[in-house]
Amino acid sequence: MENQTIFKELFLSGLSDLAALQFPLFLSFLLIYLLTLIWNLLIIGLIVTDSHLHVPMYFFLGILASLDFCTSSVSVPRMLFDLHTNKKEITITACMTQVFFFLLFITSEAFLLAAMSYDRYMAICHPLRYTQIMSWKVCVQLVSFVLCLSFTYTLVHMVYALKLTFCASVIIESFFCDLPQLFKISCSDSSINILLMLLLGGLFSGGSLILTFLSYINIFKIVMKIQIKGKRSKVFSTCTSHLTVVFMFYGSGSFNYFQPNANHHYTGDKWVAVCYTVILPLLNPLIYSLRNQDIRTAFRDTLLKKTFQAK
Repeated sequence: MENQTIFKELFLSGLSDLAALQFPLFLSFLLIYLLTLIWNLLIIGLIVTDSHLHVPMYFFLGILASLDFCTSSVSVPRMLFDLHTNKKEITITACMTQVFFFLLFITSEAFLLAAMSYDRYMAICHPLRYTQIMSWKVCVQLVSFVLCLSFTYTLVHMVYALKLTFCASVIIESFFCDLPQLFKISCSDSSINILLMLLLGGLFSGGSLILTFLSYINIFKIVMKIQIKGKRSKVFSTCTSHLTVVFMFYGSGSFNYFQPNANHHYTGDKWVAVCYTVILPLLNPLIYSLRNQDIRTAFRDTLLKKTFQAK
């Protein structure tokens, strides 16, 4: 067997090789990242400080905002650093750390979306029993289960990912470290990793997606029976916007994670990754929270309170 050099550093290809695009991309993604941080921190702050928002629905929205904050912070700062400095080297240790936290947060969000859809189903389809069934104890248990399941799922993948070696191509065709990209450039056998990705990913993601769709199908059945047209339109619009986020999340994620052994390197793949690493953490607070009347009221009351205190 021919000797091969084992590399300790990898290289991120970034979003574009064109020098003229580096600064415009840096400014654009810096603005998006700052807006993502501000909006998600604003939602977390409002939910924590306003007693009117201390109900299960907003508890889940607060957790979602926290996960969006973390997901964006795992990948975007590294991308901004590369765009600004053009230093695309990353150690394998740093790369694996990024993989671990990104997979943990993105998996947690997938499971949380299913839990949130169940919460909406209970609130709309069983309003009289909602407060009894969705108690604080149940909500905390649901979120704890989501985080524990995500951690276990991530840990299983990381145990096998740490066995990968890199000795031929060390260029990751992305702007951040992600498991499918590591499988493509590994010179060791990654068939077990790919099998785990397809089986476990299909099982857990598929299960979460089915639960989400079943919840919304039952919600739509109830919505169609609402006699008040304005109220029906409002609930229908809210659920449709939520499902749009779900489609974008699972669509872009599936495109990336369920073809991990594909040998092609399309530029479009990077922009699909941008969708669930950059765009969705920005859109989630807009669609789930800032369109919500209670959140807007809490924000207005907080501003008025701060204004009067300043005077």
